[in-house]
Order: sequence, then C-alpha cells, then structure tokens
Amino acid sequence: MDHIYLDYNATSPIDPRVVEAMQPYISQHFGNPSSSHSFGVTARKAVNAARRQVADMLGCSTAEILFASGGSEANNYAIKGVAEAYRDRGNHIITSAIEHPSVSEVCAHLATQGFKITYLPVDEFGLIDPQQVEEAITPQTILISIMHANNEIGTIEPIAEITDIAHGHGVLIHSDCAQSLGKIPVTVAELGVDLLSFAGHKLYAPKGIGALYIRDGLKLSKQIHGADHELNRRAGTENVIEIVGLGKACQLAGDGLEKSTAHLHQLRDRLEAGVKKEFPQIRINGHPKKRLPNTASISFPHQEANTILSELDTVAASAGAACHADQVDVSTVLQAIQVPLEYAMGTIRFSVGRFTTSAEIDRAITEISRVVKRLQTSAALPIDFDDSGEIKLTHFTHGLGCACKLRPQLLEEVLQKLSTPEDTNILVGTDTADDAAVYRIDDNKAIIQTVDFFTPIVDDPYQFGAIAAANSLSDVYAMGGRPLFALNVVGFPSSRLPISVLEAILLGAQDKAEEAGIAIIGGHTVDDTEPKFGLAVTGIIHPNKIVANIGAQPGDALILTKPIGTGILSTALKRGLLEPDQADTLTKTMASLNKSAAEAMQAIGVNACTDITGFGLLGHLLEMMKGSGTTALIKAAAVPILPGAADLVTSGVVPGGTRDNRDYSNPFTEYADSISEVQQLLLNDAQTSGGLLIAVVEGKSQELLNRLTANGVVEACQIGQVVAGDSKQIKIL
Repeated sequence: MDHIYLDYNATSPIDPRVVEAMQPYISQHFGNPSSSHSFGVTARKAVNAARRQVADMLGCSTAEILFASGGSEANNYAIKGVAEAYRDRGNHIITSAIEHPSVSEVCAHLATQGFKITYLPVDEFGLIDPQQVEEAITPQTILISIMHANNEIGTIEPIAEITDIAHGHGVLIHSDCAQSLGKIPVTVAELGVDLLSFAGHKLYAPKGIGALYIRDGLKLSKQIHGADHELNRRAGTENVIEIVGLGKACQLAGDGLEKSTAHLHQLRDRLEAGVKKEFPQIRINGHPKKRLPNTASISFPHQEANTILSELDTVAASAGAACHADQVDVSTVLQAIQVPLEYAMGTIRFSVGRFTTSAEIDRAITEISRVVKRLQTSAALPIDFDDSGEIKLTHFTHGLGCACKLRPQLLEEVLQKLSTPEDTNILVGTDTADDAAVYRIDDNKAIIQTVDFFTPIVDDPYQFGAIAAANSLSDVYAMGGRPLFALNVVGFPSSRLPISVLEAILLGAQDKAEEAGIAIIGGHTVDDTEPKFGLAVTGIIHPNKIVANIGAQPGDALILTKPIGTGILSTALKRGLLEPDQADTLTKTMASLNKSAAEAMQAIGVNACTDITGFGLLGHLLEMMKGSGTTALIKAAAVPILPGAADLVTSGVVPGGTRDNRDYSNPFTEYADSISEVQQLLLNDAQTSGGLLIAVVEGKSQELLNRLTANGVVEACQIGQVVAGDSKQIKIL
C-alpha cells in the first residue's frame, strides 16, 4: 500500500513547479551572481527576481529580504544580530516557552554571554498572554522573539498585539513564521514585526534555503564574515538554484493562499472528526479556533506514540513524546500546555499539505483506527491477522536498535539500596558487576545462573530469537562456564502480532541453543504491549576456575573478541538505513556464540573477563577496572569497529543508551585530545551479544590470540593493556 505523508510540518515535498523553475539553474545557468559577465548577469537577474517574489508575498521591499541557509540561520541571525548590535541599550530578551530550538537554544547561549532571558508561559491552548509580555518588559529589554504559529500544536499567537506593546516600549520584535507562511496570511504590515524568518522546506521549496525580513533602518551585527553579499549582511556566494526555488514557492503560495487554506482546513477537520468518531476519548491539542488549518495534534490516552507510529507503517507522522525504560521524554510544548502524562505519551502530530487528498485522509483514519484498536484490544479476544506480508519486528517496539539496559547511574542507585546476601556458597553475587551469579554446590561443582531479555533489534523473528539466545548464553561463557539448559523468557503482544511470529522467535532460540549443545526446557510468558525475548540460562563450572570481571592485574593485555558498533547499526536497521550486506554482517556478528572464545580462554588461563553488552565497551571495561583497582590504557585505533558504524554516528544515528553510557563513563575516562566525538560514542555504544573482553597476562596474550584464531574467532585483537590504578580508570590513547 502506498504511504500517506501527514508530516508536512516537518518538511514539505518540493512542488514540481518549483523544480521546473530551478532546473535551468542546475543544468544551464551556473554563473556566479557577483560576476560581471553574461553568465553572472543571468544568475544575478534570477536572484533579484526571486527576492522580488519573496518581498511581494511578505509585502515589503526587496532591500528588506536577506537570503539564508534556512530558518535556523535566519533565527540565529535575527536574535544574535540584535543582541550584539543593541547591547549598549540593554541585555534583556523575552521569548516563549514553546519556541523552536533555533530560537530557544540561541537564547540559552546568549544567557551564557551575560544576557538575561525571560521565558513566558502559555495557557492550556499554547497562547501567549500579551499582558504578560508587557509586564515582562524592563528598561533593559531590547528584543522580543515569539513564533507566529507553533509547529507542534498549530496555535497562532497574537503577534500584532504583542508588536504594538513592544513598539510602545521601544523594543524590537522578531517572529519565527516558518510554520505559518503559506498556510495563513502573513505580511509584515499586518504583523508589524521588525524581523521575520522562515524556511523554504516548509513551503514546498528545497531544504537548505530560507529568508529573513529585516525592517529597513534596523542594524544587525553580521554573523557570517567574508565578502559583502546581501548588502554586506551575510557573506557567501548566493545559492542561486535554491533561491530561485524559494522565490517560485513564495509566488505559488501567495497566488493560491485562499484556496490552499480552505483545502488544508477541510482535510484537517476531516481527519480529526474521523479519529474522534472512532476514539471519543482522544484529546486534540492547541487552540480550537486560533490554529493552523493543517495541524492536528492528537493525544491517545494510555498509549505510546512511538509504538503506534512503529506499527503505523503506511502513515508518516511525528510523535510528541518518547517512552524509555526509565522515563518518558515529553516535548517542551506539551509540557508547557500541561498535557497530562497519560495523554502526552500518546500524542501524535498529523499535518496535512498541498498534495494531501481526501482519499488519503480516509485511508489514514482506517489505518490509525486499526492500529490503535489493536493496541487497546484485550489479549483474551481473538485477533485475525494477515500473514501474507513480511513482518518487520522492529516496527513493533518503540525502543531503538540495541539491548540497552537501564541507565548505569540509575541501576547503581537502586542496587546500592539492596542488602548483600551473606550465604558463603555465593561465589559471585551482587558485590561484583558480573551479569551472572555463581553458587557453590560442592568443592567440585558450582552453578552459574543468568537471565537476559530485550526487545527486537532485527526485523526477522527467527534471527531475533537466535541473537537473544546468543546474548543470554554469553554471560555463562564470559565466566568460563559451560551452559547446561535454558528457559524462555517471553513478552508477546498477542493483540498485535500473529502467534507464528512467536513460533519463529522460539525456533531461532532453539536452534542457537542446540548449537551451544543445550536444550530449552520451558519458560515463562506474559502478554505485553511489545515483543520481548531472552533466556534464563543455567551453567556449571569448577569453583576454582571461575573467571569474574574482577582480577585484572597491571601488565595484563586486553583482548576483544568481536567488533563493536552493533547498537548503532541495529538502530540504523530499525530506521531502514542499512544496506542488505551491512544487515547480514550485523546479524551474523550478534548471532555468533562466544563459546569458542570461552574455550580458548579457559585453555590458556586468564585473570578477568566480561562480555560487552548494554553498557558498551567502556562501561563494561570500567566495571572491570573498578573491581580490579586498576586502570586501562586503550588504543582507540586498535578497537575493531563494524563497517559503516562511524559513518552512521556522523549522520546522527546513535541510540539513547549509547549516550547514557558515555555520560556514565565520562567522569572516569580520560580521552586524548585527538579522540573525536564520533570515536567516543563508538567506544560507548550499547552492544547486543557483543564479544568477550579478556584480561590476560601479557606473556600469554599471543598464545591466546593464536588459539582464538584457531577456534574461528578471527577478529579477536589486543586493544590495550592494564596498568596500576590511577586517578582515571580508563585512558583512551
């Protein structure tokens, strides 16, 4: 089924007529507008014409339009430009609690530079009270920056009224109009503002272009220095192609505004009415009348927005909250209008656009209804499933692509409150950071017990079962033990997925268990909102041969048996960003057992070992160093990384657990100046079924590596060494 795009407030497609206007400047008219020859003259004429189109839409002169790289730059220039140019008059700026980050973050930065920032609250509909604006003004106030319409809930602010108040006190006013321009009438005469910014990609123009209206006579401090482009206000050769596109987009928006507004209004109302009919208990956020005609912020009570969107494959929209294991991150806008948590966590923003059709809205209502009703359905009721299509398991969990544990800081806080058992037969317990416990049966036998489970990190149910089993078995292997048997631990949404999916998960785990030489002989299941799977594994070891994650000695070599980066790559897999060969490599890495590595380790004899899982390489290494009273020297370049992981980090694909891990390890880690942000995140990446990290006497390190290679563990390598304890437990070289 074709996908339905209802996320126009995030970005709009480029109008074909805009593409047509841009085309000659892509393939033919390439001149520099500052050049005096004919090629440059043609480009200059195009820029001038586009500036006129933008000015005509806003009702201002062409001299008052500055082209920028987008709405964020325009907002930055407006606020920073005024702050620096008018600092001799004062240092106070007023803004609202619901601004876009390109406004709120700028204000936060200026607060570190000696400026005082007032953040005005909004009412339950997201409206600013003009009276509160006036009360906030002081003799030091130089600027008020209030958005025209909110990007999440669509509420339209009384900018004209606020402008009158500001000018009555001699204060400048800026408005971010990125969401309102092209949807409702926006002119500088009507709003009366001194500065107005917007982004092209919200207006059917390309990404990477925007504009700032600067009232004639206003002075701004230049932010990008170089040549004297844009009336010496912004250096840099003009982006002719996209400027032409922006001009055409503004012309189209202005010419068809009345018709477009009616179209958006009709579709928005149709969507809200259809969803309301199916779910009378929903909450529609924003002002009932003073709201953008295209924006519907709908809260589904007692649901999770990301869970709905993950299963709502055919409809593109945006979540207003993200649910994690230990917290719910609610958007600042929903917090500001005080949406109750049980509604906020299920808030989805649907935004229609120029190319949305009534048929798409009706299909969207059907799909939304299907998904939400399924999530609301009691597990006791029979559900009919269509097994004909491929099921992508990661779409049925709101978690990112890694077996992320609770934040280390939170887990430590909880564990510190628990008493330590005094049974002398407990050989490894809560007093260490091992992921398994060891209990002595007699002088020759001890039992290893561990349990592990998580949500899907790959799409294929069979592979998920195999990976989860390999991950659970790893805790026994890391201690040098031999697994005996396992029990299934299952959470399954029987109202969302056919039982055949559970069968495939269990079969994947069973086959992996058989590879390990054990049987799965039972388990426990619960009906859950999302699939979860793992194993409780029982193993055996001689009490004198236990390998814990404490005991590393100065001089030991540190050997890692698998490359890292699985959290980043599996997050990319969930987002559909991996190529098939990358996905295959990732799956094989996570599904491979640590059995051969454990056998090599036991044959050689080592001082300490831990498997690398949710806390990442540095998190688990930190546990080893703390427990051993030593420090690790790690050569960053020696750490094996899965192909493509670094590129993905660079593009922002990083699971939340990875960032939590870095926050935890940072106080104990010293990075060389040459270690980049990307490298730091990779070293802290939350792993699923990672390799073993082994501390072995330096004289035995090559022997261990040789045996690992002989056992088929070909990617094992030395990544560092252990030294005497220092002020930092980890040093990255």
